[in-house]
Amino acid sequence: MAMTPTKMRTSASIAEHSGTNAVVVRRVLGTLKDAGLLSSEKGHAGGWRLARKPEDISLADVYLALGESLVASKVAPNSSDCSLEDTLQNKVADVLQDVEKQLVLQLNQTSILDIANTR
Repeated sequence: MAMTPTKMRTSASIAEHSGTNAVVVRRVLGTLKDAGLLSSEKGHAGGWRLARKPEDISLADVYLALGESLVASKVAPNSSDCSLEDTLQNKVADVLQDVEKQLVLQLNQTSILDIANTR
């Protein structure tokens, strides 16, 4: 999509190209559309395309739109009767949140066009 951003693509063709089930692809495409990264048109000539220039869509945009963290940073509240363990878990959670923030900052440095140009 990044190499020909105005070309419409069907979810079936995207699924075939990526080797993924079309239902899964449609779910992901809908999420990316809701985030303003894709647009869609119905009908015979319809499909999906980028809603913004590929150089204006960062990997962070995609990552955040999908809403799933790669870094587990949640700690169960009062998960232990040991205050030392709770303190340690909270500190680890803080560190993991910092890791997540750094990940997003790094992903923000690369656009989907950058990725397409490396193929």
